[in-house]
This record gives sequence, C-alpha cells and structure tokens, in this order.
Amino acid sequence: MDVMGDKATLFETGRFVQPSGEGPSRDVDEMGEDAEEVRLGMAARTGDAEAASVLGAMLLRRGDLDAAEPQLRAAASAGDRPAANNLGVLLHQRGYADDAAGWWRIAAVAGSAAAAHALGRHHRERGDEPAAEYWLRQSAEQGHVLGAYALADLLEHRGDSRSAHWMRAAAERGHREAAYRLARSLDGGDPAPGTGREEEPGTPGTGEASAEAEQWYRQAAARGHRRAALQLGAILERRGELKEAGRWYLTSAKDGEARAACALGFLLRDAGDTESAAVWWLRAAQDGDGNAANALGALHAERGETQTAERWYRAALDAGDDNGAYNLGLLCAEQGRTAQAEQWYRRAAYAGHREAANALAILLLRGGDTSGAEPWFSKAAEAGSVDAAFNLGILHAGRNTEHDSEAAVRWYERAAAAGHTEAALQVGIARLREGDEQTAERHLRCAAGGGSAEAAYRLATVLDARRPPEPAHELGESVHDKTECEEWYERAAGQGHRRAQVRVGMLAAARGDVVDAARWYRAAAEAGSRNGAFNLGLLLAREGSEPEAAVWWTRAADAGHGRAALRLALVYARRGELAEGQRWAARAVELGPREVGERAARLRDALREELSA
Repeated sequence: MDVMGDKATLFETGRFVQPSGEGPSRDVDEMGEDAEEVRLGMAARTGDAEAASVLGAMLLRRGDLDAAEPQLRAAASAGDRPAANNLGVLLHQRGYADDAAGWWRIAAVAGSAAAAHALGRHHRERGDEPAAEYWLRQSAEQGHVLGAYALADLLEHRGDSRSAHWMRAAAERGHREAAYRLARSLDGGDPAPGTGREEEPGTPGTGEASAEAEQWYRQAAARGHRRAALQLGAILERRGELKEAGRWYLTSAKDGEARAACALGFLLRDAGDTESAAVWWLRAAQDGDGNAANALGALHAERGETQTAERWYRAALDAGDDNGAYNLGLLCAEQGRTAQAEQWYRRAAYAGHREAANALAILLLRGGDTSGAEPWFSKAAEAGSVDAAFNLGILHAGRNTEHDSEAAVRWYERAAAAGHTEAALQVGIARLREGDEQTAERHLRCAAGGGSAEAAYRLATVLDARRPPEPAHELGESVHDKTECEEWYERAAGQGHRRAQVRVGMLAAARGDVVDAARWYRAAAEAGSRNGAFNLGLLLAREGSEPEAAVWWTRAADAGHGRAALRLALVYARRGELAEGQRWAARAVELGPREVGERAARLRDALREELSA
C-alpha cells in the first residue's frame, strides 16, 4: 500500500503541513534540522510526547525506521494522535500490516482523517469493502482529499452513482487523478458513475458537459497529469486551436506519454515539419505506440524506402496494432507481391480490420474469385466500411437479376447514407428508373453536393424537365437570369462533363449569349463530344464561318454523328464537289437517325443522278 506520497497523510504532526481541523500550528524554528533534532530528542527524553511525535515523524521521513519507531511508540502510547498514525505508516513499511491497522484505528477513532484513509485502504486491500467504505467515508467527510478520492474509487468500482459526488469533491480539493477521471466521465471517455455506459476513449461530449470536462482536464494537466494533458490537447486540436494543442501534447510527451508524442508528430506533419514529426514518432514508436510506428512506416514508404517502411509496419503489428498488417498488405500490393498482400490482408481482416477485409475482397475479385470476395465485402460492410458497402452494390448490380438489383440498391443506399457520393448517384439513377423522382432528386443533390459531375448533370436534367417552355431568343438579345438547373449544368460542365457542356452551350445560345455558347461547345468538342462539335459547327455557320464549321462537322461525323455527315454532304454539294457530297450523304444514311437517313438518301440519289448525267 503506497501511503508515502502525501505529508499531510503520513506525518500528521502539524509541523510539515496543517491538516484541516488538526489543531494548532507547530512551526519549526530556524535553527536548522540538526539542532532541531537535538532539541526534540532532549525534550522527548523528559517525557514530552509531542516532541517525541515530531521527532519520530522527522526520522520516518528520513527513512530511519529503527530510530523513529521508539519515539513514535512512546508518543502514541501517551495518546498523541499523529504519532499513532505515523507509527501505523512505519509498521506498514516494515510489513506488519495488521499491527499498522491497529494503530491507524486508534488514530482514526481519535479523529484523524489521514488514519481513517489509511485504515480504509487497508480494509479494501483485504477485501472487506463495508469496513473500507466506513473508514473512507469518515476520512472524506472530514475533508481529507485522499479519503474522498479513495471513497469515490471504491463506490465507482461497485457501480454506486454516489461516487460522482466524492470524485468531484476530491477534484475540487486539487486531486489531479480525480480531476482527470471526472473529466473523462463528463466527456464520455469513461462510464458515468453508476450507469455502466461505455464509450470510446476520447469521445468528445457536447454542450456544458464538454466545457466542464475541458475545465477539469486543464486542472489535472496543470498539476502534471500527462493523460489529462493529452486529452486537453486533443480537445484543442479538434477545435482548431493547434498552437495550444501542441503545447499540451509536448508537455504530455515530455512526461513519457507515447500517445501524446504520436499526436504531436501528426500535428507537426500537418504543419509541414516532417522531420520534427519523425523525431516524435520515433520516440513514441520506441515506447510501443503502434500508431506512431505505422506513421513512420508510411513516411518511409512515401520516400521509397520500402524495407524500412516494412520494418516499422512490423513493429506496429508487434505492438498490437492491426493497421500494421493492413499497411504491410498495401505495401506488398504496390510492389506486385499479390500472394504476400493477400496474406497480410487476411491477417488484419481476421482481426476485425474492416478496410483490410474490403481490400482482400477487391484482391480476390480481381483474381476472378467472386464467391470468395463477397463474404469479405459483407464482413467489411457490416463492420461499417462504406467502400465495402458500395462495392457490394457493384457486385450485385453486375449480376443482372431482379433480386440482385434490389440488393444492389440496398447496399448503395447504405453507403449513400454514410456520405458515399458515387453510391448516392447510383441510388438516384435507380430511383429515376422506378419513377420516384422525389427520392431520386434528394440523392442526386447529395451526390452533386459531394462533387459528382454526373449527379449534377442528372439533377439538372430532372429540374430542366420541370421548367415551363421559354420564348425563343434571337442571338445577341440581352441575357436573362440563370435558373437552378442551369447552375447545376454549369457545375457539371466546369468539372468536364461533356453532355453538360453541350447543354450549357444550348442554354446560352437560347438566351442569345453567342460567346458563352461557343465557349462551352468548343470545350465539349475538344474533349471528344460529337454533339459539341456539331453544335459548334452550327453556331459558326450561322455566324458566317462555314469553312471552320465544316472542320467541326467533319470531326463529329467521323465520331458517328449522322446530322453532321448530312451537313457536310450539303456543304460539298453547294460547292460543286458532288462526289464528296455523295460520299458524306451515304455516310449519313448509315449513321441515321431515320429522318436524317431519309433526307440523306434523297440527297445521295440526287447527287448520283447529277454525276451520271
């Protein structure tokens, strides 16, 4: 039982610290410790119990147990309460726990809060919790901070909600571990006393509880509690107060907290100081922090130092971090060592690593083992992997059965609910096919907001179909305000979506903005859109630039655009190049559509007759 850490508890003489309600102050005079010891010895020999008590406490603090014991026994036998407490401490140090408890009981009955605390600790170590609670409560109710903390710890162990009161009392009196544990219970890091509720360590709370938790973390951290400093740093980092967060991480790391050293490394890396980050990661990894070892592995992998990276990933795995096996799998996969990658993925996946399960499934799928991949996708998805849920959707969608199509949408919906952009797009497309436009629009908005150009385009088409028809505009007329659908078209077009670019060009042309229309048509055409090339040709021809228009129509026709081929046939016919006109007319017949083919056939036949005349 470690009871030597607090002078108020151990040496209840009043000369070292004045406990609450423990009698008058006994100031040591300034003649020096040696002279004081001589004086106290002389007084003790004359039967002065108080002097013997103080001298015994002085010798006990020095570690001279043989000299301290007779002094303390004499004073305790004379009824000196602090001597009885300190004699219990001495006997406990010698290994005579039962004898120590006897003297602590004498002092506690006489009103010593420190002795009541020590006696309560003694009974708890013996498994006598009722007796332990009784004496610890006696100590706590007298204002003894260690008694309050020990009582709170005992009650919390038994699931008694009253522990919160005493934990707070100890924290308010400056007990740093109590302040830390109180903060953890407030922010959800530990079960709240008496509730049995459990959450992930470090989970932030909300509202007033979170603010109060931060206050207690600060108090504990200021008193040198390294885990409190770590938690305080994490709170500040989440809030964006990185400079102060770094200071607390540094304080905690210097006190030996490996997780703080690791967190400090990430903070430095994000600030661009990779070299300093590596120093702290190395320190944390050497202290057994698997996360730091993984970070070092990733750093060396980025530099192309694969052997060193593999060594650190293995160190992370040895430290119990399953990310080490997953990262080894990634490293092997990048090097084309598929068999080894599968081995490491399996190891991590069997340990419950969801992303490793997803990666293993992808590896098996690429190798043609669909039946082997599906269970791993399912395992990863059930464990919360969003990518695995999306991949399951793709897997089911590829089977083209009604049952699998429904299953695909269910998995897409699951991934979409977790924020997967492409999954939201797929749900939107499926709901559009079913005619559920409202649900489709909601998912398309989510996907478009997440950056999907295809979703933005499809959302625009949904909104476009609802617009009432607008009167036609002549080229050069003033431009009206853009509609929401046009804004979504433009967002998709700005991301390089060719059909959206063509549509934006058409809308610009419809409102008379020739320059904007030409810009978007050209962008689509240069990206390979045959409709963009055809429309750009129409715009140029209308503006009197038929030779350039023919260039774009040629590009469109070569890409399979029937109307562009028909336009070229007409251009060459007007120029008198009948053979070339006939060739393009024949090409238009092949490409269609039907009405274009019919017109092209008549033109082809007319040109043939002209040539044969």
